[in-house]
Amino acid sequence: MSNVSHQVGNVQITIEDAPSVKTPTNADCNSPCWWADGKFYMLNSTGHPIRSSGENAEKMTAGEKITYTAYRDGGRWIESVHQEPDGTLFGWYHNEPAHLVPPEMHVGRRFPMTAPFMGAAVSYDNGQSWDDLGLILAGGPETLNLEAPNFWFAGGNGDFTVILDRQKEYFYFLFGTYYKDVTRQGISVARMPYNDLCAPVGKVMKWFEGSWSEPGLNGDVTPIFPVKGDWYSPDPDTFWGPSIHWNTHVNEYLVLMNRAVDRNWKQEGIYAFHVPDLSNPQSWTQPVRILAEAGWYPQVIGNDVAKGETDREAGAVARLFIHGESKYYLRFTRAGK
Repeated sequence: MSNVSHQVGNVQITIEDAPSVKTPTNADCNSPCWWADGKFYMLNSTGHPIRSSGENAEKMTAGEKITYTAYRDGGRWIESVHQEPDGTLFGWYHNEPAHLVPPEMHVGRRFPMTAPFMGAAVSYDNGQSWDDLGLILAGGPETLNLEAPNFWFAGGNGDFTVILDRQKEYFYFLFGTYYKDVTRQGISVARMPYNDLCAPVGKVMKWFEGSWSEPGLNGDVTPIFPVKGDWYSPDPDTFWGPSIHWNTHVNEYLVLMNRAVDRNWKQEGIYAFHVPDLSNPQSWTQPVRILAEAGWYPQVIGNDVAKGETDREAGAVARLFIHGESKYYLRFTRAGK
């Protein structure tokens, strides 16, 4: 593939071949990264995060498992981080508890049946150890589908990324909702005031019927991109796994995500859309397929070391990672320029 371009709203995304690189360890979600003392750090999670470091995203050395200072049932994948000016890191994790479903639903499975939560954590030692700040996003018990779960889930909120708006007023959460009610399935969104960063429980509000009106914990949702086929049917058709970044070259928020088209989460391709106004999800553009790849978890990591680019901020050219491997660059230009 070479120089294939796609129009996504008023942004043109061109896909270019790149020398292949991989994340230092396996990646089973978005892999957040940050800079500290001139070094590039990354978390790769497959049930438990590993912190690695290096010169940049292309030159990394595998690290070691991080430490959680508090126990929580099930795995925790840290999928997004925010770094404060003093170096304090805040992270958000996808948690897959096993206790939500009856024991018999786990029999014969390689992985326990679950319905994910989303929680918050903070690190004061550059991401090596994390204090739990509590669960902040969940579906209620009535949203579980215990009669006909799909391959992985029987409900839940998860597979997400988080970004702070440019005004530093709110953190926005883009996540998947796997509720039993098909009208609540798809890509949903919530937000939390920046000032509640240190005490987030009960401070997150979900987008519902045109306003930020439902609580993050057990509240209702109106998906921004609802499913076209029920997650729990023989033929699901749905977007999932959104990753968002601010692009400094086109001055837009851009989002990548997957599209699943069967009960085993077979991937039909990678899609992109751009966000004119984070606070108004009704303004977001429709997704456009940019790549017919089967891998999960597409995300960008910016190339500009001097600017300290990460998975949350990139410029004119960024690496595209899919399930921890990058074979392409993405080049961003505004339409007509």
